[in-house]
Amino acid sequence: MNIHYGKIWSLVLVTVTMLLGGCGYTQQELFNTEYQTVAVPIFQNKTFYRGVELELTEALIKEIELRTPYKVTATSTAQTILEGHVVSINQRPLSRTQEGGLVQETELQMVVNFHWKQQSDGKTIARRDGIIATGRYVASTPISEPMSTGQQIATQGMAKRIVDTMRSDW
Repeated sequence: MNIHYGKIWSLVLVTVTMLLGGCGYTQQELFNTEYQTVAVPIFQNKTFYRGVELELTEALIKEIELRTPYKVTATSTAQTILEGHVVSINQRPLSRTQEGGLVQETELQMVVNFHWKQQSDGKTIARRDGIIATGRYVASTPISEPMSTGQQIATQGMAKRIVDTMRSDW
């Protein structure tokens, strides 16, 4: 058998190149590399649920540090600032027990507005109003989860959604 390895490798290389070129792969950064730092002041809280603003700000800082190239710094030294407020938190029953009709599973919905801007001139980088994240918990026995379980799930989801919007536009 007379095999031409050079031709086979050339064919493999061409095939792989064509496949990768047609699949939407890119070498482009996911985040704008023009910025290196971001300040995240404590979000404002327009609800009666105390402490949720602290929990959200902490989760957001951790998510930025984990998933982005940005370093979270003090407002006085940051190139950008990410501000926001918790607009509302609502709860609604998802299911009830067969005996007595007590609420079994509950969904907690958090709504947030935020504004990410340049420190130097106030130019908006990203702004979103009405971002929604939800968390579910089962307050009834035998599980007996506290409401804070649903709130923590919604908070983590919200932090991820905000960081997702910090990505560069494709």
